[in-house]
Amino acid sequence: MNIATIIGARPQIIKTAPISEKINTVDSFSEIIIHTGQHFDQNMSNIFFDEMNIPKPNYNLNINQINYGQMINKMIKEISPILVQEKINGVLVYGDTNSTLAGSISAKQLNIPIFHVEAGLRSFNRLMPEENNRILTDHLSSLLFCPSENAVNNLLQENIIDGAMLSGDVMYDVYLKYSSCKDNLDNDLKKSKYTLATIHRRENINSAEKLSTIFNNLNEMNEERKIIMPLHPHTKQKIEEYGIQSDVTFTGPLGYISMLSLLNECEMVITDSGGLQKEAYFAKKKCLTVRDQTEWIELIEEKTNLLCEPECISDSFNKLINQKNNFSKNLYGNGKASAKIIESIIDFLF
Repeated sequence: MNIATIIGARPQIIKTAPISEKINTVDSFSEIIIHTGQHFDQNMSNIFFDEMNIPKPNYNLNINQINYGQMINKMIKEISPILVQEKINGVLVYGDTNSTLAGSISAKQLNIPIFHVEAGLRSFNRLMPEENNRILTDHLSSLLFCPSENAVNNLLQENIIDGAMLSGDVMYDVYLKYSSCKDNLDNDLKKSKYTLATIHRRENINSAEKLSTIFNNLNEMNEERKIIMPLHPHTKQKIEEYGIQSDVTFTGPLGYISMLSLLNECEMVITDSGGLQKEAYFAKKKCLTVRDQTEWIELIEEKTNLLCEPECISDSFNKLINQKNNFSKNLYGNGKASAKIIESIIDFLF
């Protein structure tokens, strides 16, 4: 049986690590990895294959830096012939990127089963491309692997029952495996207490007013509490374009192990990333999310994660840092999601 794994963005590469490892232990499975090239920067892509021992992609389509419709259309045109040529029996897709939707449409056109890892998430904001990508992918999929009870319930609300299951979160599998690995960071970086921050979402960085407000707040906080920010290439470009000045401690994009090291030793997290919100919970860190909505609703319900507007970052930080929180609930499974996913795929295909 030939399984195609379709990835394109940093979080998807990380998520595929434990599943690819499991696939390669099944004698009857052969994995073909198709990298769309959606994240094209070396530090946003290749470094993860190297440090996490993920097999190098069989195909790299190098599709990036074009608009939403053009990107998905070009990906479909290039993925579909590969699925035919490689005689693919099932397609694994992850999350909610353009690569996820393009892989799903390509498979559906060829009547190939789709296995969606991280299914059922909803922010309930249809203006977000990611929301539409995940909804469409869920409705096309044969097996839907949900990381949380909320995700399962979201699918039930949309009458998606067949193939939907609570698998737990593969990111928790990855966190447990790699969080104790030694990083290669400069020792001086973590000498004093610090807050870990990441900002990269379009709705924040494509507005000069929003991004300036975010950094005004971070600069104010940085006077009393050190802020460390691994800088996304798109954010760096916008900072330069808007002429924003900041005193926070910037690093380049980091590999997964270095990022986990910063996370595990920080005081708190400020982010607009989807994945880092969860990883903060794994590491028992409070998280301030600079967004109007989040797909990780259970974190809001547990009050370990607080949504805030750019102008409220400093005030919200002061509120959250002094709040007592409980991280004891097992919201995302037991760290064995990847094993359950592979067992379910085997049962489905055989």
